[in-house]
Amino acid sequence: MLKKITVIFGHPDSNSYCGSLATAYAGTAEASGHSVRFFKLGGLAFDPILYCGYAGGQELEPCLKEVQDAIAWASHLVLVYPNWWGSMPALLKGLFDRVLSPGFAFKYRNNSPLWDR
Repeated sequence: MLKKITVIFGHPDSNSYCGSLATAYAGTAEASGHSVRFFKLGGLAFDPILYCGYAGGQELEPCLKEVQDAIAWASHLVLVYPNWWGSMPALLKGLFDRVLSPGFAFKYRNNSPLWDR
């Protein structure tokens, strides 16, 4: 069964080992007939800071809207990034903070500590 795959390469340097892995994965998936959308974090122009938390009205940059659309489109999500000091690179964390926003990734329910998707 063919998949719709979104690959997010989360290292700021495309010439890294992770870059080689992400590029090889995306190329092999496409050669196998899958639909692939490939994002290189270092090539996206966005502000990774969520200035007002999720209460603010910070608009998404066009590239972040593209990432959000690709995540919603995908049947398969692939993340390729190095582990720096026990976590992902800060720029990738900033991408998730901005893209996985209320109304897209979750929504609050009144009088409940839980979220809906």
